[in-house]
Amino acid sequence: MSWNDALIGAQWFFFIYFVAINLAYLAQNFLSMLAMPKHLESRLLDLMPRAYSPYETPVSIVVPAYNEELTIAASVRSLLQLDYPEFEVIVVNDGSKDGTLQALISEFGLLPYPEAYWRQIPCAAVRGIYRSTKFPNLRVVDKENGGKADAVNCGINAARYPLFCCVDADGILERGSLRRVVMPFLQDPHVIASGGTVRIANGCEVRSGFLEKVHLPSNWLALCQIVEYLRAFLFGRLGWSVLNAVLIISGAFGVFRKDVVVAAGGYRHDAIGEDMELVTRLHLIHRLGGKPYRIAFVPDPICWTEAPESLKVLKSQRTRWQRGLGQSLLLNRALLWHPRGGAPGWLAFPFMIAFEWLSPLIEVGGYVFMTLGFLSGIIGATAFWTFLLLAFSLGTLLSMSAILLEEVSYHVYRERGDLWKLAAVAILENFGYRQLATLWRLQGLWQWATGTGGGWGQMTRIANWQKGS
Repeated sequence: MSWNDALIGAQWFFFIYFVAINLAYLAQNFLSMLAMPKHLESRLLDLMPRAYSPYETPVSIVVPAYNEELTIAASVRSLLQLDYPEFEVIVVNDGSKDGTLQALISEFGLLPYPEAYWRQIPCAAVRGIYRSTKFPNLRVVDKENGGKADAVNCGINAARYPLFCCVDADGILERGSLRRVVMPFLQDPHVIASGGTVRIANGCEVRSGFLEKVHLPSNWLALCQIVEYLRAFLFGRLGWSVLNAVLIISGAFGVFRKDVVVAAGGYRHDAIGEDMELVTRLHLIHRLGGKPYRIAFVPDPICWTEAPESLKVLKSQRTRWQRGLGQSLLLNRALLWHPRGGAPGWLAFPFMIAFEWLSPLIEVGGYVFMTLGFLSGIIGATAFWTFLLLAFSLGTLLSMSAILLEEVSYHVYRERGDLWKLAAVAILENFGYRQLATLWRLQGLWQWATGTGGGWGQMTRIANWQKGS
């Protein structure tokens, strides 16, 4: 093979890859659009009397908290006002070094509460259990620091009900979110997990745990993340749900059958992306074991969470996500192309490898190769500009389609000009933000390959969307 043949082959490889990745996402979008009418029809049931309400399964809401002094009280208040027949809230203070525990004690009148603690899943030592004198369904478990996964396992051990819902300590749930995310368990006895949508709280107004107004943030990074989250949840996970191939249920908002998770060994405390690792492992266990099951995603239950507004914190988050993705795929690689793998093993797993795990390496390589080739005269202007046009236009099309899907379905952002602002972000994010995010993901891939990089890192909370009581 000549040098010229190699150059032409490389050009075609990058062209085909960039087209293939966007076509794959567009296929997800198509599946989501097919599934969306069914979800919209089910929302009409919210307007009817709930004759089935007494039969809804009780839920234990587990809230792992580490240094969440600024947001923990409002988050817990939002959980206590949920519209659901029977539930309990278990906050797990994972050895916080700030005033998280004291904020909970002061806000909810906590007192030490002696109770039996069944340690079904290994976790760090429990220092004490508290119960609220104001809300009988609120308990707080104070434990030694062990990380988020360890804290959730501790909460699962303390949970009394057959379903548990994991919610981040800075999360704000809408009143009907728990009822809607539990719905798949009522509709299908084989459902073992169900996830909802996570949206960006930056710019919104939350008072006493209630989401009062939805606003777009003024911070550019937060705006870009809103468009990203729309792509990831509205047509990403909804598309996979149609095929029963959802590999990720966000650790910020997901419901699981307790017995299934306990039998699987709980969350891995050594996993960086413990949420994806658990869901992928559940697919592996049930597929290879020939057990009927379904892992669902419901787009309209919403959990509002704070997004990073600084480059430093956002970089730490994205490199961590990439390391967690590689770890989750490696730990459950037996699912890939297994004869019993089904859609998760034959479609979702290869998709994650080719278009999520390896994509930063190939995308950065493509940009560098085409740019250097163009500047050196090896690659012609037509090929170079066609490549950039495909990369930018298809990326914009994906973002625009996600915004359109949001607008015709749930129409969350209702202020004048919001739609146009999001459309502008969908275009402008292609000029710097997406390339920067890809570089961070490439760094995360390198950290995973070399075993370097830190653990979870520190998420700096601003909480300027909290408006007090």
